Amino acid sequence: MTLLTQDEYKSIAANLDLPTAAFIDGKFCPAASGKTFETVNPATGEKLADIASCGAADVDVAVEKAREAFDDGRWSRLHPSERKDVLIRLCKLMTRNAHELAVMESLDSGKTIYDCETVDVPETIHCLKWHAEAIDKIYDQVSPASDDHIAMVVREPIGVVGLVLPWNFPLLMLAWKIGPALAAGCSVVVKPAAETTLTALRVAELAMEAGLPRGVLNIVPGGGAEAGEPIGRHMDIDMVSFTGSTVTGKRFLTYAAESNAKEVVLEMGGKNPAIVMDDAENLDRVAAHIVNGAFWNMGENCSASSRLIVHKDVKAELLERIAHHAKAWNVGDPLDPKTRMGALVSRAHFDKVCGYLEQAENVVLGGKAHDGAFVEATVVEVPGNDAVLAREEIFGPVLSVIEVTGFDEAIRIANDTQYGLCASIFTANAKRAIRGARAIRAGTVTVNSFGEGDITTPFGGYKQSGFGGRDNSVHAHDQYTQLKTIWIDLADDADEAVD
Repeated sequence: MTLLTQDEYKSIAANLDLPTAAFIDGKFCPAASGKTFETVNPATGEKLADIASCGAADVDVAVEKAREAFDDGRWSRLHPSERKDVLIRLCKLMTRNAHELAVMESLDSGKTIYDCETVDVPETIHCLKWHAEAIDKIYDQVSPASDDHIAMVVREPIGVVGLVLPWNFPLLMLAWKIGPALAAGCSVVVKPAAETTLTALRVAELAMEAGLPRGVLNIVPGGGAEAGEPIGRHMDIDMVSFTGSTVTGKRFLTYAAESNAKEVVLEMGGKNPAIVMDDAENLDRVAAHIVNGAFWNMGENCSASSRLIVHKDVKAELLERIAHHAKAWNVGDPLDPKTRMGALVSRAHFDKVCGYLEQAENVVLGGKAHDGAFVEATVVEVPGNDAVLAREEIFGPVLSVIEVTGFDEAIRIANDTQYGLCASIFTANAKRAIRGARAIRAGTVTVNSFGEGDITTPFGGYKQSGFGGRDNSVHAHDQYTQLKTIWIDLADDADEAVD
């Protein structure tokens, strides 16, 4: 992706035609109540637009239209290659409009244009394209039945799916969910986070232009209580996929239990450890990974490296190198491509993160906040894993440092958390690395690096970080399908019995 200048991005921002209405049955429409809510630029506090504030009535209409689309087969029974072609056309349209999408994402979320242009938009397109290409390459199965039987195990789309998105990666999380859901043949009702609605609406518009049939992709903006809960409780939604906080995720299990026992997939919080042992090689490179893991996307990342568990013999040197690399993570105007740390998503979230900073007793680096939106890259030493800053998910650019004296202690502390999403281990000892990766109870463990894998690897968590399935990879398709056994009796005596 070619980066533009700050002035060019500001020019694009000034000329954006922002979508503001719900998108239901292939067209934009106001909320049934006529209500709206403001979306603001978190970096400036300026109002961007008034967005349709959907409620239960709008969810009902969206589900009705999604069900009609699913039942009549306009998408669910379309030839796999035709579904693939539509999604590929969507990817091409998004590529043509990539700068617009990046600026819209930055304005709405506070994310840096650098990240939007180099990570979020291209990865969103890549994700959709990958799942599109998988549509006509995932085969059903024939079981090893007897000579008198054929047993087919076939995948069928699960039906109407509710997709509830977080605010930290609006475009990318949209792709993580609609990619496999649409590839499977489902119809979807999407509720973006109220803080970050714009790009989901724009993608829906582009999807119609690409030829996606009406009713297949519906977007209902609104609050969690107003639109999210009605999705969770809806009797005609077959499955819900949610990404967000653990507290909210658990509610969807309650909603399902109290309604139609719909399937639920949850990707939730994390308090992810990065273990650095005394034999870790190239501490400068280790520090670069730690800094990227802790401060990328302003730390508003469920897989952020928020706990540094470091051996006492290398702690001092590693912290020096972390401080050096953190200097490059400057805070500033998100539309300046030289800025690496943008604004936190909202004033409420800014206040929450600042509340945690007030509890820090030993600040090694940063610790300052300003303008009601920006927080510097911050490193704090904590007395142990029982400290609040070591246990609670801050969701901001705050790295908590815990000193250890050995490998077993490091693993014990890494696992001493309600979460189990991601982890990293840095060591030159291959056996120790493999033993550690096996012992850590997390969905993704990286060795000598920070990362989440890629589109080919499943992403999700253990314990209270995840439930019911995985995003990314072919495994993501499984959560949007049902398995059906078709048992065919070929025995001659069965034919005679029928006669």
